[in-house]
Amino acid sequence: MTNGKLRLGVNIDHVATVRNARGSAYPDPVRAAKLAEEAGADGITAHLREDRRHISDADIDGLMAALTTPLNFEMAATSEMQAIALRHKPHAVCIVPEKREERTTEGGLEVVREESRLADFIAPLREAGCRVSIFIGADQDQIEAAHRIGAQVIELHTGAYCDFHAEGRFDARDAELARLREMARFAHGLGLEVHAGHGLTFETVQPIAALPEVMELNIGHFIIGESIFSGLGPTIKEMRRLMDEARA
Repeated sequence: MTNGKLRLGVNIDHVATVRNARGSAYPDPVRAAKLAEEAGADGITAHLREDRRHISDADIDGLMAALTTPLNFEMAATSEMQAIALRHKPHAVCIVPEKREERTTEGGLEVVREESRLADFIAPLREAGCRVSIFIGADQDQIEAAHRIGAQVIELHTGAYCDFHAEGRFDARDAELARLREMARFAHGLGLEVHAGHGLTFETVQPIAALPEVMELNIGHFIIGESIFSGLGPTIKEMRRLMDEARA
């Protein structure tokens, strides 16, 4: 079991979503990332999708030049994205599933069926000095496969837990939380660093933040949405406060 300060990674994808809705130059995701750093974010997450629906290649260039905190570069396991990651060498690379028709990432990566290909895919990223994370469901077989292919980190998908809460399905929510708790403990026992994220809000963050094996939360859509009403800095500071309170 571990503990210590829980890191907050702020995903700035949806600043780019708002920008791209009008095809303008604003709001600027790099400016948002710098404001997030000033407000206490421990890192910045950005997902460069194959269809470039929000973050662009130029955004990644700008983030790499401007950030003083680590960049967590989310990407699909494609040769194009591997080449971009190897060119930039961000602190961390998180491999996520990606389908063009989805609105957002719908589940964890299928590692078991792709084990050989993914092992070959991540090897050059590790050799380049990137920490490799796998975005994964709370499933023991998938976690074991992530460990076998050489990932250093797993990020547990919290989307189902958050959806059950929003739908008022509290028995299902609590069962999913128990599964996340068990799998965080299991992954930590294998020597993997455990992160978590997807769909977390002020209402749902504390039970996840309280899991002692979890070292980092990555939160984006809620923070960007809530900042419309409260401002980016105050929203991040309130999320940080809730996380610290849960951890204490």
